[in-house]
Amino acid sequence: MKTIDTNIITNEVKRLCIEAANIIDKKVLCSIKNAMKIEQGLSKNILAQIIENDEIASNENVPMCQDTGITVVFVEIGNEVFINGSLEDAINKGVSLGYTEGYLRKSVVKSPLNRVNTKDNTPAIIHIKHTLGDKLKITICPKGAGSENMSRVKMLVPADGIKGIKNFVKETVSLAGGRACPPLVVGVGIGGNLEKSALLAKEALLRNIDDEAIDLDANKLEKELLAEINSLNIGPMGLGGKTTALAVKVNIYPCHIASLPVAVNLQCHASRHKVVIL
Repeated sequence: MKTIDTNIITNEVKRLCIEAANIIDKKVLCSIKNAMKIEQGLSKNILAQIIENDEIASNENVPMCQDTGITVVFVEIGNEVFINGSLEDAINKGVSLGYTEGYLRKSVVKSPLNRVNTKDNTPAIIHIKHTLGDKLKITICPKGAGSENMSRVKMLVPADGIKGIKNFVKETVSLAGGRACPPLVVGVGIGGNLEKSALLAKEALLRNIDDEAIDLDANKLEKELLAEINSLNIGPMGLGGKTTALAVKVNIYPCHIASLPVAVNLQCHASRHKVVIL
């Protein structure tokens, strides 16, 4: 049995919150640079400004975006791991320290009704999965409101099929326009039920920008959707161009014979998430 001290968890969460806000993933930055090669005029200029912004943020350790998001935390905890205290308290303490000491914008309100700010960006949204082994994996995903607000879930019926799924995904991207700060990473969750499809779509955004779905049907759908989305001419920041999305990630799960749940979770070009394994 491995014992992990809550102070270690807190310090790692603090670090990840700051790094996720300030340091773009190298593969994501490379993907944006590759997209700039196929753009012209205004869209090319926009991507150049995004790249400059991200490089300044990394070099000067300041946020890429003023919206440093609500903190979504995915935890995978092995059955041989013992934590000497409350895991959720340790995570929230790390978020609090990360956002206050890292000078990140605090965007969380205590209630959606009274809108009083918590002043430290807590509580985080925490998802915990139990696994085998002696590892604790923590993934921090700060989710800005611009992209999150344009995300959608729809309960299709099986007769809608692949065509219905594609139409819903493309409709969601079209309705978002420039408000989700494209070029996007499009997370698609298919199957399960209402809440499971949304979680699948969120988890899809945690995948590496250059990976591909293992499932052959999902893999095919990712490629087709990426091509069709990029033909919409929404482009960088919604001002036209060939690059509306950098990637489409499709996660699937078994579902009821009478259901076809589909969720689309949009992520801005920063595609912010950081991981630690303890």
